[in-house]
Amino acid sequence: MAVPQKWVCVFSAVIVLLLVGVMATSRSDVGISAITRNVEAERVQSSSNSTMAARSQEEADAFNEKAVAADPEEVASMVEMSIRNSTERRRLGYFSCGTGNPIDDCWRCDPNWHKNRKRLADCGIGFGRNAIGGRDGRFYVVTDSSDHDPVNPRPGTLRHAVIQDAPLWIVFKRDMVIQLKQELIMNSFKTIDGRGVNVHIANGGCITIQFVTNVIIHGLHIHDCKPTGNAMVRSSPSHYGWRTMADGDAISIFGSSHIWVDHNSLSNCADGLVDAVMGSTAITVSNNHLTHHNEVMLLGHSDSYTRDKQMQVTIAYNHFGEGLIQRMPRCRHGYFHVVNNDYTHWEMYAIGGSAEPTINSQGNRYNAPANPFAKEVTKRVDTAPGQWKNWNWRSEGDLLANGAYFTPSGAGASASYARASSLGAKSSSMVGAMTANAGSCYFCLPLVSQPLSLSYLSAFITYIGKCTIFTHAIPIPSPFQFVPVISQPRPASVENQYPTPLS
Repeated sequence: MAVPQKWVCVFSAVIVLLLVGVMATSRSDVGISAITRNVEAERVQSSSNSTMAARSQEEADAFNEKAVAADPEEVASMVEMSIRNSTERRRLGYFSCGTGNPIDDCWRCDPNWHKNRKRLADCGIGFGRNAIGGRDGRFYVVTDSSDHDPVNPRPGTLRHAVIQDAPLWIVFKRDMVIQLKQELIMNSFKTIDGRGVNVHIANGGCITIQFVTNVIIHGLHIHDCKPTGNAMVRSSPSHYGWRTMADGDAISIFGSSHIWVDHNSLSNCADGLVDAVMGSTAITVSNNHLTHHNEVMLLGHSDSYTRDKQMQVTIAYNHFGEGLIQRMPRCRHGYFHVVNNDYTHWEMYAIGGSAEPTINSQGNRYNAPANPFAKEVTKRVDTAPGQWKNWNWRSEGDLLANGAYFTPSGAGASASYARASSLGAKSSSMVGAMTANAGSCYFCLPLVSQPLSLSYLSAFITYIGKCTIFTHAIPIPSPFQFVPVISQPRPASVENQYPTPLS
């Protein structure tokens, strides 16, 4: 029997209020406060084994070649076991918090995740599973949202954190909106961890991951990115240089490897939301909520750039949502595993490609638009059927709804699909539950004992007032199993969905 939406909202509010009453003495910034007591953002030591920001392209290419999965079938079996274990945890009893999503079940079931943030680095899946980010380094607490000088960034700012040579796990003292004057150039072995706070990178430059390795981007809102450049920008403590114009991508991955982009909310940028080019590989893009954008994701620089043949990318557990048009992703040359994603919106097509990429689509949910001329999931870009009929594109276990159809091709060579397999797909019937928390995790509320601050409660009450939760079709479990699943609201207009900048 269907549950009226208003009762779902009321029931959610009651549950959260009970949690707040039990944990009235807790604070959401317990973990950050503990970190702050031991960390001074202004004092960051260098580490000789971590910096790669000044590597030449040739050195980067050599490193990226080593990052290509030697045995993708072993990778798939390892992650399939992880998914199976997390699914089994759901059957243990009423108080299991497992969703079947192996990333979320790895860390969100821990009530003390905020005290053990670096555990996230052990939760990766797919081709980017070995990205450790700043796991082996110190914490760096961002306390200053400004970006006044891209050449000489102020200690305590995000830019000052990401350029350091040492491995760093970067967290935020409070909610903030960061408007970057120029693109934010990452150094190697960095994690940007926005869990538990509401951090927006917006209305300026955004994130560039160029000729580096081991980067994790987690829990951010990145939107309204603008083209920047023709300016000096620092990329490490010892180097700054002239940058030509950047396209305005939310996240640009260029000649880099071991990259994990997880649980971000991405929308409305000048170029792409996630672009990976120029020999980048060993990448996972997971649990993101993508909305209000035209050319969403580009994987591969150009048809003539054959070094992208080594590219391996996993696209998993993402929600491709409202206002998207095309390129989810658009692939060239390499090997791409598209698995257990929820495609609720597109206007032209969902998955496209050229230059003979191998695309392995498994366990996704494709819900076609009403437009009768846009029902096809796939598009071979600027290529005649006589050329693409031998490309290896397959659909396996996908749910094709509202007239959606996937046009397969190729002979199904096992060796080709082995290189495009990075984890075991679950049934498409589970996609709703597995992607329900896609996007930036502000509430992080499958955690039964997650501390809640007044800002959390205030924001939640706002959501209840608008009744905008549970917009992602999720079955309602019994009261004993019930854990509120909260996603960011999905308003009709982009203009009104973001807060004003904080100082």
